[in-house]
Amino acid sequence: MGSLKIYNSLTRKVEEFKPIKKGRVGVYSCGPTVYWNQHIGHMYAYVQWDCLVRSLEHFGFKVKWVMNITDVGHMTSDADTGEDKMEKGAKREGLTVWQIAKRYIAQFEESLDLLGIREIDEMSRVTDNIEEQIELIKRIEKRGFTYMTKTGLVFDTGKFADYAKFAKLNLEKQRAGARVEVDEEKKKAWDFLLWVTNQPKHAMQWNSPWGRGFPGWHIECTAISAKYLGERFDIHTGGKEHVPVHHTNEIAQSFGAFGKQTANYWLHNEWLVFEGEKMSKSLGNNVLVTDLVEKGFDPLALRYLILTSHYRSGLNFTWDSLKGAQMALERLRSRVRAMKEDGAGLSEIEEKWREKFEDRLRDDLDMPGALAVVWELVKSDQADSAKRASILKFDEVLGLRLGEEGSQKRAKARVTEKFRKPIEKRRELRSKGKYEEADRIREEIEKQGFEVKDETGGTVVVEKQG
Repeated sequence: MGSLKIYNSLTRKVEEFKPIKKGRVGVYSCGPTVYWNQHIGHMYAYVQWDCLVRSLEHFGFKVKWVMNITDVGHMTSDADTGEDKMEKGAKREGLTVWQIAKRYIAQFEESLDLLGIREIDEMSRVTDNIEEQIELIKRIEKRGFTYMTKTGLVFDTGKFADYAKFAKLNLEKQRAGARVEVDEEKKKAWDFLLWVTNQPKHAMQWNSPWGRGFPGWHIECTAISAKYLGERFDIHTGGKEHVPVHHTNEIAQSFGAFGKQTANYWLHNEWLVFEGEKMSKSLGNNVLVTDLVEKGFDPLALRYLILTSHYRSGLNFTWDSLKGAQMALERLRSRVRAMKEDGAGLSEIEEKWREKFEDRLRDDLDMPGALAVVWELVKSDQADSAKRASILKFDEVLGLRLGEEGSQKRAKARVTEKFRKPIEKRRELRSKGKYEEADRIREEIEKQGFEVKDETGGTVVVEKQG
């Protein structure tokens, strides 16, 4: 029995994982900016980090998984330029920034659910943590790491000697560009805003010691991770795009606030690309999980496809590869359902296959290898009940819901997506107290042979029985 080994971007090598507290692990994942839909490229990362959390739990750790929701402060550039993305989204749709946040948080949560992602223990909005961010900035200021310019309170990266180390930045070649044109008072082009004060018309404003304004993008992650996991925690995850700016700045401001690194291990995923191209709104290839459902795919087929790739390798998504993943998933489910629970002994077979499966997890979360072990077990000549027990245990990590009988939940998701727009309209009318108009929408759906059910997790539409 070896130890779990993971690739640490901080040291650029695969390391043995050693938790700060025995038996407990704190994981922080950079969450979405909720000004637009989260496409399957975004969701690739969350499936991979879900597998990380599930693997840790499989090995007996009690995991606390924390994620931020960015609903203010992220500019259209990942630096300090452009307008706030939330305001851009509000203008695009003729809504308030608060309505935009609500809409796209719901879209993100729906995608998490469709992909079988484990419940995140603390999913916290930036606007719910303004006080924590102000207090953290005060701490950074008190330790002498800030200065004021016409745009707001700025972090002085010159006070942090290792600023360029994490991302191997070549600061001599780094050009000022648009950032200096916006704020020539910055000492260095890469110094970044902690608190923005030069946008008086911004819809989201709070009072602070530095003037009325709003937090910069980077401070949120340090404030929220420290709030829920402490000044020192185990694992911080994110996409590779976060390394040169966002995570570099997180590390700098953490040093400014605490005099130390916050996370012991930094894990970064490669990207899912669409037929060889990066997913983006401008290219028109930002496919959503609900789009897959609309096309008749089981959303867990995407999860299966993601499991065939290592998180540090990324994935080239094609429609053909998704079709292949759906066929493989259906075949696997069928084989598992056909396994008879005949009461055969489990101990010997379970240990043998458990070791093979866990060896793959320990090797920097080799999910393709873990999936291959499951197929190897399926095709083996071991007793059915032993196979089934082992596979269902392994599925607690894979998250493919292999024990589900039939496809009732997936069918419900497909039907619900078909009526997504009228459901949203009905929800909006009910929130305004317009119950008669809302009831008319329900009646129209029911006339088509379906039933509207308001459940704890939201409204679903199912086919009428009988």
